[in-house]
Amino acid sequence: MKKTPYARLLALLLALPLLLGGCASVTPADYAGEKPTLDLFDYFSGTVDAWGHFSARSGKVEKRFTVVIRGSVAGDTLTLDEDFSYSDGSKSRRVWTIVRQAAGRYTGTAGDVVGTAQGESRGNALRWTYVMALEVDGKTYHVDFDDWMYLQDDKVMLNKSVMSKFGLRLGEVILAFRRRG
Repeated sequence: MKKTPYARLLALLLALPLLLGGCASVTPADYAGEKPTLDLFDYFSGTVDAWGHFSARSGKVEKRFTVVIRGSVAGDTLTLDEDFSYSDGSKSRRVWTIVRQAAGRYTGTAGDVVGTAQGESRGNALRWTYVMALEVDGKTYHVDFDDWMYLQDDKVMLNKSVMSKFGLRLGEVILAFRRRG
């Protein structure tokens, strides 16, 4: 019996969870003993500069950008006011509202985040997971972000975000943060 393209695709989709199921996943707990310990509210209180780029699935850098982040803390809430400047001359702004939960956990919202971001911090690392509404060529796509931040010292933090849709990797965002002062 000859398999149709649809039958081959269906077989692949059914086998995919089995192929991926054996892959171990890194968790924030893997960084529990790492120093310096990241205090998200302390790090982002004040002004932080960042430099980054978006690269496509192929690895080609598609867009570079800088960000000025102004953070303010009020109780268990951190507000991050982010101003982006892109290599093509465009600009954008995002405001995050992050709420500290129990046991190193955080929730966050922003205008282009669909629902609520979930964060967990251990040691020097923080993992954020969220869905972002990204506009590309006049269309809006909901894209999954698996976002990791690693504190290097009291001034420098590195960030890697993997973007995916339906479990397929679309690209990544790399950022380097530096606290002023």
